[in-house]
Amino acid sequence: MGDWMRARLPFALAEFVMFVLKQGWACLFGGLMLILLIVTKLVWQSDWALARYDFLLVCALAIQALFLWLKLESWREAKVILLFHVTGTIMEIFKLEMGSWSYPEPGVMKIAGVPLFSGFLYASVGSYIARVVRIFDMRFTPYPPEWTTWALGLAIYLNFFWHHFGPDARYVLMAATILLFWRTRISFLVQDHRYAMPLLVAACLSTVFLWIAENIGTLTGTWVYAGNSVFHWTGIAKAGSWYLLLYVSLVQVMLVHRERLGPNQKEE
Repeated sequence: MGDWMRARLPFALAEFVMFVLKQGWACLFGGLMLILLIVTKLVWQSDWALARYDFLLVCALAIQALFLWLKLESWREAKVILLFHVTGTIMEIFKLEMGSWSYPEPGVMKIAGVPLFSGFLYASVGSYIARVVRIFDMRFTPYPPEWTTWALGLAIYLNFFWHHFGPDARYVLMAATILLFWRTRISFLVQDHRYAMPLLVAACLSTVFLWIAENIGTLTGTWVYAGNSVFHWTGIAKAGSWYLLLYVSLVQVMLVHRERLGPNQKEE
């Protein structure tokens, strides 16, 4: 495809098109899940034997198995993606109990009211990060000391629980991401040329697309936010939540991509 592009398009345009195509390929898991949310909402009937939520779980498991069989993800990557899946499901259970949102449809495969397919929506973020790092042959330089990134990720995760009982530290944590990663640049390969982008810029761009995807999912009525009887776009605060969750996923995925971290992290 790259050869075809180079032969027919100006260099800059060919690079841009390949960048977009590679990004789409990287978020394949999340894209398939989003398509399933939309299609099942359009066709599903309440009197069908299998509940929509349970069908989504079956499909998510099938997609994950297919990714491993086709080697679109490695087993090492799948393990850390599973970790984000579990932590996401735990947070879903807590948020549901606190009344932040609800899952209005019936289903057999639920834990404390949370349909099990929902964990795959978090896993799709981890899948995207793991795949985009490989597909673009990314390098992170300089990467902060690993213990500081884990401390930040843990603090972010705990704040999603804590802010229901005490002050919300999200803006402090956002400031911490800037302090910790402001020097980190991502080097990436599109075709034959390398480019670089500040990690903070990449995180902000990814957040925008995650926020859009979440709103599309909300439009399907798969989940309903507290106080909402009809769809409306979620506010910027929700985008901030996805921005922070990206770092929780990042520090976990980097467990299997340590060779891509700059000298500040690994001593040569």
